[in-house]
Amino acid sequence: MTIAISTTENQATITLEGRLDTLSSPQLEEELKKIPETATTLTFDLAKIDYVSSAGLRVFLGEQKRLKALGGNMVVTNICPAVKEVFDITGLSDILTCT
Repeated sequence: MTIAISTTENQATITLEGRLDTLSSPQLEEELKKIPETATTLTFDLAKIDYVSSAGLRVFLGEQKRLKALGGNMVVTNICPAVKEVFDITGLSDILTCT
């Protein structure tokens, strides 16, 4: 999986490409730790993600909880239909802001 992160003072955009699964989720978690704590708004761009496993869903939930505790927010954008279906089935689309 390829991870690209761009940050401003209070916002970070995380663009993912490939599969977010058991093998790549730890890599994403490590990259997210590098984002400055002042970035309380995260946008995940999933335009080039065609698969998310339960390990990937766990990463999204963890970030949502962390940001909520800080008073921040998280948005997931450009979700393909197959991944959107997983978000819907698991109830994640009710917890996250998905556009």
